[in-house]
Amino acid sequence: MKQFSYRHTKEAELMNSMEKTSKNASDMSEEELFSFADFNAEDVERTGYSNYSYWRSTFQAFFKNKAAVALLVLLGLLLLFTFIQPYLPGQYDPNMIVNDANGMQYRNVPPGDMFILGTNSIGQDLWARIWAGTRTSLFIGLSVALAEALIGITVGVIWGYVRKADFILTEVYNIIDNIPNTIILILISYILKPGVRTLIFAMCLTGWIQMARFIRNQILIIRDRDYNVASRCLGTPTWRIMVRNLLPYLVSVIMLRMALTIPAAIGNEVFITYIGLGLPVDIPSLGNLINEGRALITSPALRYQLVYPTIILSFVTISFYIIGNAFSDAADPKNHV
Repeated sequence: MKQFSYRHTKEAELMNSMEKTSKNASDMSEEELFSFADFNAEDVERTGYSNYSYWRSTFQAFFKNKAAVALLVLLGLLLLFTFIQPYLPGQYDPNMIVNDANGMQYRNVPPGDMFILGTNSIGQDLWARIWAGTRTSLFIGLSVALAEALIGITVGVIWGYVRKADFILTEVYNIIDNIPNTIILILISYILKPGVRTLIFAMCLTGWIQMARFIRNQILIIRDRDYNVASRCLGTPTWRIMVRNLLPYLVSVIMLRMALTIPAAIGNEVFITYIGLGLPVDIPSLGNLINEGRALITSPALRYQLVYPTIILSFVTISFYIIGNAFSDAADPKNHV
C-alpha cells in the first residue's frame, strides 16, 4: 500500500512539472525558443575539403620501399659524379694517351696510385674513360626514353581513343613490328655516320611502336567507362578527355615503361658497338669499353678492363629496373588509401 502511494505521488509531481514547462513555453516567443546558426563559408569549405594529394601519396608509398630509395640515392650520386669528375684535380682526358718520362706509353698498367682503375692497351686512363662512357651511355638512354615516350604516348592515345585511326595505325604497327629491330639498328648504323645522334635516331625509329601498342591496349580498357562517356555527352573536346581523363590513369605504367627503356637503350648501344657498328673509338661509351675489354677476357691480369665497365652497366640497369617497378607500384591509384 505504501509502495502504491509513493508511485502515485511521483507521477503527480512529474505531471505538474510538465504542465509548468508547457505553460512557460507557450508564454515565450518563437525567437526565444529557437536560435538560428550563422552561415560560415569557411566551415562549409572545411567539411568538403580533403587533404589527399595523388603525388604526395605516390611519393609516400615509394619512400616506404627502402631498397628502391637506396638505389635511387646511389644512382643520383653516380649521375652527379659523372658530371663533376672531369673538374676534379688530377684527372686525365679520356682520349689522352699517357706517356712516361721516356715517352713510353703506360700500357695495361694495373690499378694503383697513379691510375685508380689502371690503363688500357694504348695507355689511356680507364678511370676517366669509364666515367666519360657512363655519361655518353646515360645520355643515349635518357634521350631514347624521352623520345619514345613522347611519340609512343601521343600515338598510343590517339590509336586507342580515336576509332577512325585504329585501322590505319594497326596496319602501320603490323608493318613495323614485322621488321626485326636488330636489322633496323644495324642498317641505320651502317648507312649513316657513326655517332651519338645516329644511335639515338636508329633506336627511336622503331622503338616507339611498342610503347604506342602498350598505351593503346590500356586506353581500350578505360575508353568507354562511365566518366568518359559522360564527358563525351557533355561535349568535352577529345584532346581534353585524353589529357584529363585517360593519361592520369596511366601514369604508373608509363613510368615503368620509361624506366625499362633506359637500360634497354644502353643495352642496344652495347650490342651495336659489340658488332663493330657503334660509336667510334674517340667517343667513350660503356659499349666501347666492354667491347675493348671483351678481347682481354682470357688474360687474368687484364680482365679488370672488362670487369669495371660491366659493374657500372649492371648497376645502372638493375637500379632503373627496381626503381621503375617501385615507382610504378607507388603510382598505381589502387595502392593508395
